[in-house]
Amino acid sequence: MRSLSVLALGLAILAATAACGPRAGTLEAANDALGAPTIQSIEYSGSGRWFNFGQAANPTLPWPAFEVSRFAAVVDYQRPAARVEMTRRQIVEPGRNRPTPVEQRPIQIVSGTFAWNLAAPPGGAPGAAAVAAAQPASVEERTMEIWSTPHGFLKAAAANNATVMPLDEGTEVAFTIDGKYKYVGRINGENEVARVLTWIDNPVLGDTPVEIAYSGYRDFEGVRFPTRIVRTQGGHPVLDLTIEKVAMNPALAAEVPEQVRGFTPPVVNVVMERLAPGVFYVRGGSHHSLAIDQRDHIVVVEAPQDEVRSQAVIAKVKETIPAKPIRYIVNSHVHFDHSGGLRTYVAEGATVVTHEMNRPYYEKAWAQPRTIRPDRLAGAPAAAKFETFTDKHVLDDGKRQIEVHLIAGNGHNDAYAMVYLPAERILSQVDAYAPLPPNAPAPAAVSPFTVNLLENVERLKLNVRTIAALHGPGVATIDDLRAAAGRAKAGAR
Repeated sequence: MRSLSVLALGLAILAATAACGPRAGTLEAANDALGAPTIQSIEYSGSGRWFNFGQAANPTLPWPAFEVSRFAAVVDYQRPAARVEMTRRQIVEPGRNRPTPVEQRPIQIVSGTFAWNLAAPPGGAPGAAAVAAAQPASVEERTMEIWSTPHGFLKAAAANNATVMPLDEGTEVAFTIDGKYKYVGRINGENEVARVLTWIDNPVLGDTPVEIAYSGYRDFEGVRFPTRIVRTQGGHPVLDLTIEKVAMNPALAAEVPEQVRGFTPPVVNVVMERLAPGVFYVRGGSHHSLAIDQRDHIVVVEAPQDEVRSQAVIAKVKETIPAKPIRYIVNSHVHFDHSGGLRTYVAEGATVVTHEMNRPYYEKAWAQPRTIRPDRLAGAPAAAKFETFTDKHVLDDGKRQIEVHLIAGNGHNDAYAMVYLPAERILSQVDAYAPLPPNAPAPAAVSPFTVNLLENVERLKLNVRTIAALHGPGVATIDDLRAAAGRAKAGAR
């Protein structure tokens, strides 16, 4: 009788356990607790901080912070598609002289294989229809944001044959999308998606880790969702939100505009403009470079954006200056839009000339895996060669001197270089000053970066005549820079 009683008790416990649903902390329990199968779309909003990825003021600092007064996202898991709107303003760090922050209101959308931004038309009247600008390079990241939301992660796990591994408390869930995008998440003992780790490509960092931590889950009118979201990318936070409102299954209007659907990325444009014998302004697009013909080699100043841009510049430079190797690539600073093409020059055999603060950052970043989108250097790895400086560095071939100077005390960056050619009286710099397009009105307030640049030119007693700005419509003169800085000083009085 005793054995039968024990058996009956065991069967009763098993039945009760089955009736209670799957074991806590499992993928099945999380689907039940969060209602993932019934949620086709989700809307959430709140406030917090956003951080400008890849734009740190020096290589040792986190990405600069923006205060976000409004964040609103709608995610449609069926299409998939998402729309994110923000109202944000940069936080000026104490002691760092930056332009007065202005409010930004970006609207970013992805739908399937298309991504675009919406913005008010330039000079448009209040209430004018927003203009869609295609952003094909953003599809990868914005799609990642869909599948790394709590409900998106559970749906993607179900659709991609996820593997599960029990933990002391909860479960680790892993899967791969499209054969190259890996996701690893943790479900905690409360049946919540507590963390998602994935990787996306970046020209500087390679396979860049993106980790999203979710906490403070609560019920929002029938749907459980975290009240705190912290996203870290490349080792520093890029988003820190407190969620205030959540709604399930909202409609999302994300029809792809015709100009986005029919958009073809332009061929990389490279134009060589001779500024002086052996000195070429390498223009095209939004970012420019300088090429200098030395006795038995070539020096290129700046490798912006990515490998595609660098390959086009290298080809054009070699066509214009044949039968000579590119021996040096001078890097202005570590901001990703100005360092994304450096690795291509390393693969070319060039030595990187940069401020001493930047070298450890590049060495660490370039040692990371590059499996998502391998570049030329990943296919034929070579150790990067550096020549670094603190205040000044001179490249001298016995024919022409090229001076690389620190732009000291500039709020834009602490490890920041400009290039000066004494014989030609040419100064090359970026981000501190850009000439205005023809007939453009003068800005209401000129950047303090411009004033600081002129102060550095005067401090170093550089006899500048021409400024090859690596942003903007073309070259300027020292008088243009003085006028711009003078307007800034006049406005400050």
